[in-house]
Amino acid sequence: MSPVMRTIRPPGEMVATLNRVYIFTIVLIAALGGLMFGYDWVVIGGAELFYERYFNLNSSLQVGWAMSSALLGALVGAMFAGVLSDKFGRKPLLLISGFLFVGTSLGTSLAPNFTLFVTSRLLGGVAIGIASSLSPLYIAEIAPADMRGRLVSVNQLTIAFGVVAAQLANWLIAQPTAPGATVAQLPLDSWNVQTAWRWMFGATSVPALVFFISMFFVPESPRWLVKKGRSDRALGVLVRVGGEGYATRSVKEIEATLVNETEKLDLGRLLEPKMLRILLVGVVLAVFQQWCGINVIFQYGSRIFANAGYQVSGILFNIVITGIVAVLMTLVAIGTVDRWGRRVLMLSGALGLSIIYLLVGGAYHQHLKGLVPVVLVVAAIACYCYSLAPITWVILSEIFPNRIRGGAMSVSVAALWVGNFVLSQTFPIMDERLGLDRCFWIYSAICFLGFVFIFLRLPETKGKTLEQIERELVD
Repeated sequence: MSPVMRTIRPPGEMVATLNRVYIFTIVLIAALGGLMFGYDWVVIGGAELFYERYFNLNSSLQVGWAMSSALLGALVGAMFAGVLSDKFGRKPLLLISGFLFVGTSLGTSLAPNFTLFVTSRLLGGVAIGIASSLSPLYIAEIAPADMRGRLVSVNQLTIAFGVVAAQLANWLIAQPTAPGATVAQLPLDSWNVQTAWRWMFGATSVPALVFFISMFFVPESPRWLVKKGRSDRALGVLVRVGGEGYATRSVKEIEATLVNETEKLDLGRLLEPKMLRILLVGVVLAVFQQWCGINVIFQYGSRIFANAGYQVSGILFNIVITGIVAVLMTLVAIGTVDRWGRRVLMLSGALGLSIIYLLVGGAYHQHLKGLVPVVLVVAAIACYCYSLAPITWVILSEIFPNRIRGGAMSVSVAALWVGNFVLSQTFPIMDERLGLDRCFWIYSAICFLGFVFIFLRLPETKGKTLEQIERELVD
């Protein structure tokens, strides 16, 4: 069979021939938003060692604000992304996201004072919020049903690549630091404190520009086009995806779910009992993905590894290892999500994290240093990255009906960033007052509660079209 075209038979339907090259090209371009999201989200974890010295940040409040300002911006971006994309389209909003990524990467790297640094981080967060909301949604709306899980997971893979790129950049740029130096011993006039962190933030401007330019060459979401009464344009996109029969069938199925809904934007529908029930699942899963605690490791990895006895060079190297593990385990998710289903991956991830965090807390409670806490932290990253990290985005892109998808995705992703903001803002205080051991025990309990919720409320969606999922959840 040609590597370009793939023939499938949707349940109960005629054969469709899928243009795999066209599909994957679109998906990879859209997923560059995930790459930017991953880099911008994690780069601060290594740069934190140096900009805190440069700006003389002494209080836990200042440290938390520097870290969480981008998350507040992400909340704003996510809140408006869905509503605006329902009105103007997915593509224009992703273009705005790319433009903001370019500008704020340069703005953060050139910031002469803490105020402008935080302002750039806030606006960069808006870009993150838009990309995190719309990249997986756009991919889901253009992907064939039997490929949707792994194609949406590609977005998480690019996030993981962005994470690794940020970690590698941090590690390599910071190499002039003396191997045995601690953070407190870094001279104020050193390369790292004065310049390195600027290069760490500025490096992302190049892929950001690639993302921005590439988005001009992808089509609009066919489901959005149908919703706006432009079925002829949607048909043209879907013909390129899977041929005439696939396109005709898909447009008819989409139109059937949007009767009397074209050109209509009514967020009040989110509060209808059936819709609210689905929205609740999305919001809880989104918040749980953040409050499972893994982002503490990504964002405050330098502090966690310092508590395990590592110095600057070792800290940054260990952070790189966590990123590589994240990429490898995301590949596992891509290979299994459309075969094993969403539920089994989410359940195993939540329970696995609960157990690992118990052990991590025990390791810090016993003041263990060196390899043991590092191995446990890496195990937590591995568990998260084949389950909650990619599969949550798959589920959020699938479960909402066509007529409310943009708005419901906005609410869910906004809730996700609220959870991330609260987590990032409170962790330094929790660490200071409770210690790392009790922090991880709290996250263990949260993960167990998440396991119970997933077991009771999460439906299986693998192999179904978005319209089939809608009929099962709403009717």
